[in-house]
Amino acid sequence: MTRPHRRTRVGAALAALSLLAVVWGANVAPTDNAHIDLYMDGLVVTPAGVATLAPGAAQAYLGATRVPAPAGSATPAEQEALIELAAQESSWLAAGTVPGAGTRFEPMAAAALSDLRAMLADDGAMVAAVHPRWGYSWPRDNSFAAVAFARTGHLEEAVRVLVHLEQVQGADGSFEARYTLDGAGPPDDRAPQADGTGWALWAIGQVLDTLDEDSARSTAATLRPLLDRSTERTLELVANRSALPPASPDYWEVKEKHLTLGTAAPLLAGLEAASDAYSVLGERDLVARTADGAARLRAAIEREFGSRGYPRHVTGGARDAATAFVLPPFVDEPLDGAVEAWRASVAEMLRPAGGLAPGGSWKTDGISWTPQTSLYALAAAAQGDRTAAEHWLDWIDDHRTASGAIPEKVLADGSPAAVAPLAWSASNVLLALAALED
Repeated sequence: MTRPHRRTRVGAALAALSLLAVVWGANVAPTDNAHIDLYMDGLVVTPAGVATLAPGAAQAYLGATRVPAPAGSATPAEQEALIELAAQESSWLAAGTVPGAGTRFEPMAAAALSDLRAMLADDGAMVAAVHPRWGYSWPRDNSFAAVAFARTGHLEEAVRVLVHLEQVQGADGSFEARYTLDGAGPPDDRAPQADGTGWALWAIGQVLDTLDEDSARSTAATLRPLLDRSTERTLELVANRSALPPASPDYWEVKEKHLTLGTAAPLLAGLEAASDAYSVLGERDLVARTADGAARLRAAIEREFGSRGYPRHVTGGARDAATAFVLPPFVDEPLDGAVEAWRASVAEMLRPAGGLAPGGSWKTDGISWTPQTSLYALAAAAQGDRTAAEHWLDWIDDHRTASGAIPEKVLADGSPAAVAPLAWSASNVLLALAALED
């Protein structure tokens, strides 16, 4: 085991056949296949905290937890401590649900959920991965993790994550690209990302949607500061004649001259979710205001992006994974032409190992990315396309590390690469499996 990581919580110590025809029949362009090492194989949770496994380490765990099976050299006291910790972890899992239980995906889902728990701090900061270069908290990743916790019956963790977002959010409702885990601020001079505000609102709506009326009202009241600031920020961004926000970096995390779908779509998702959240609170005026803003933004995206086939940039060009963001479960209803664009995007993004790149214009290095591949599993599941969703989930399952973690990347030869596990990918897998059960 390498690189101990302080643990700060309890225990601290498409139609389906049409899409798949594209997937299996597409001609993948020749690439200069890049090599990236696998930096870590997965996580172990011990009474001392969370640590990472060396690449290729096929760790044996106790049950469905990330607690390692005691080594032969372990003392009786050490064995007892691990067994007790595993019982605590198992109790937490049993208090909620594991999506895909009883199916071939159950082991992957249980591992993903245990990994998310291991990466969550007491203050709600969700680390992207337990590695120095990924050891930060991204608003997008935190938002998806909050929804994954809620959908698996762990409301306390979901709310904790969203309250943390409220605490690091700017007074104007904006978010930095990422934050240090102590909440002090951004670690570098990356530009703020407008999509973070939309993702926070979307997460609020998704969390509330898992609750009964009384619990939803109480939770919405707890999250009211995040809801209000994020809503005002989003409405300000689209308060212009075009009804579109200004250009901003998005999940690609690069400077942009032109607006991307990866910025516009999350803001639409956020406004639609905000309208639902204010309805829970009985705020009729705010329901109407956010619904009007969402309708204007939806029409603008359909007009400016949809007329061009939903490319990455409003000016046209190749598509990227943000085509999934103009479909449920992100927006209430698919935008006009969005389903067709999403299906068509697969051929542009397909990589040699069978996964997807972040976009059609991404560098041709042969690398598949699990965040985008799992995102397409989620989008497929939300459209009721079980065949496509299970295809992507099977691919992710087949490319987990030796210890069973979902890596960030998969090389052209099928080898897992970079960090494992990755919080965003783990969340997407859980949400996709939950959507298949709806």
